[in-house]
Amino acid sequence: MSAESKGLAVVTGASTGIGAVYADRLARRGYDLLLVARSADRLSAVAERLHADTGRSVKTFVADLADAAQVRKLAELIEADKDFALLVNNAGIALAGTLATAEVEEVERIIAVNISAPTVLARAATRALQKRGSGAIISIASVLALAPDRFESVYSATKSYILSLSMGLAHDLQETDVRVQVVLPGATRTEIWERSGRDVNAFPPDWVMEVDHLVDAAFVGFDAGETVTIPPLAEEDDWNSMQAARQAMIPKLSRREVASRYRVTA
Repeated sequence: MSAESKGLAVVTGASTGIGAVYADRLARRGYDLLLVARSADRLSAVAERLHADTGRSVKTFVADLADAAQVRKLAELIEADKDFALLVNNAGIALAGTLATAEVEEVERIIAVNISAPTVLARAATRALQKRGSGAIISIASVLALAPDRFESVYSATKSYILSLSMGLAHDLQETDVRVQVVLPGATRTEIWERSGRDVNAFPPDWVMEVDHLVDAAFVGFDAGETVTIPPLAEEDDWNSMQAARQAMIPKLSRREVASRYRVTA
């Protein structure tokens, strides 16, 4: 690693969009990088630019995160690297069509990339960071985790999973110095729209955030110690009120007796 490094940061989906901006910001914060994506050429271009701009060590790992064997290889590298300090679980895809219209292979792929891969990598990162004694796991979800009825159901469900995984992992690690953050972007100007056959410009202009603004806001939340960061949400009390309502309901969710409204009557 380069001198005075904060450690190695691994960023998935790093060849473009949110992942590429995370890589830039982390390099400028003093991390060395391992950048992960499918496109070797684009990944190399990002790595060369960041090394030239920041002087950090920037390596690449070309992988298709829909391939379980390639994900396991990356996980093994993370867990074995004594300098590993931070994971950005960013890689994700959207479904072209709906659950009913998409090919089953497309459905299997989105589950592999959006759920299976980040889970396996988060496991490896957790194990490595617990040994190190500090570090961070950042995962990119979506505001659709909170609004699954507003978009395609499978994509929204995968992002709900990432939100739940991150909140649960944060609870598991709360007595340690390992940080967990989950970021919930709204509509953001990235290539995911075109790849899924959708036009981001169909949204009202004031709905669509630029990638640089999103990532910089996410780091403000990270530096403030947030577990859940929602860059478009102006009122923190809105999130806190929802969480308070959820916490108030939890003690009522498991009972020996069936709720009166569900009881069978003669």
